[in-house]
Amino acid sequence: MHRTYSMRNSRAPTAQQMVTPPPPPSSTKTGRFFGKGSLAHTFRRTTAGSFGPDLARKLAQLVKMEKNVMRSIELVSRERREVAKQLSLWGEECDDDVSDITDKLGVLVYEVGELEDQFIDRYDQYRVTMKSIRNIEASVQPSRDRKQKITDQIAQLKYKDPNSPKIVVLEQELVRAEAESLVAEAQLSNITREKLKAAFAYQFDALREHSEKLAMIANYGLSLLDLIDDQAVTPGETRPAYDGYEASKQIIIDCENALANWTFENAAVKPSLSIRQGQREGGFELEDEPLRGEGMEDWGEQDKLGERAEATTSEGPAEEKGPAPVMAA
Repeated sequence: MHRTYSMRNSRAPTAQQMVTPPPPPSSTKTGRFFGKGSLAHTFRRTTAGSFGPDLARKLAQLVKMEKNVMRSIELVSRERREVAKQLSLWGEECDDDVSDITDKLGVLVYEVGELEDQFIDRYDQYRVTMKSIRNIEASVQPSRDRKQKITDQIAQLKYKDPNSPKIVVLEQELVRAEAESLVAEAQLSNITREKLKAAFAYQFDALREHSEKLAMIANYGLSLLDLIDDQAVTPGETRPAYDGYEASKQIIIDCENALANWTFENAAVKPSLSIRQGQREGGFELEDEPLRGEGMEDWGEQDKLGERAEATTSEGPAEEKGPAPVMAA
């Protein structure tokens, strides 16, 4: 995880990082003239929190930052599809096996770009739902301001003229303002919880679909790489003729079918929780067995390169397969 239990704690290394140390930071992360983000993104983020009701400013800034995220993903999607075309163009002049595999890899990379483009549309559902909370917060602010204004007027009159008849009138207005504020605050509380759950349900559903489809493409891409003969040859030695055209084509077909047939019901990665919600007050309590994810298959057994190579290099057209094995959760 990015942080241990909280965004306020220091980052903890993952199990994979303990086995294989992460690579050094990318060169693209350093040497920028205007910081880590673009000027346009920075301007939109800062101005969003400078206007509007005080109650809605923080969420307004979040909504604007999410729009920056979506624009960044859109740029990545567009650039990735251009990369896929360039990969195929470069491999066209190479040897037969490299030419065929780079062309098929370009198809997979282009599909990743398409998935990212589709992810933007689903991600926008999350942003729009969070935006509705911002609108409710903005509508509640006037009732708070009115109540505070009347309270200040009463305090000022009691200080200057304790016997002023206006105090009684203002106190009556304060009672009505407090009643209106209670209704608005209750509405805000209810809608915030409802919309927050709905918004992040949209986001996490989009992430689940996107991530599992990316894992499928990654596994089929590894199967394509198995078709490349990487045995070293001596000078003057002729490399065996490449005969993997049908196998590489079938891998692409299988990947296309797996992506088209994916649903949440046959999702490979399931959460395995060590807590369950108790019936009594106190929220969550520990339990010995996971709440979900029972019967999960051994992903390590599924992810064997030998099985992939055997399935993709068999004689004749291969039967339509289900989703490729997904990386270990």
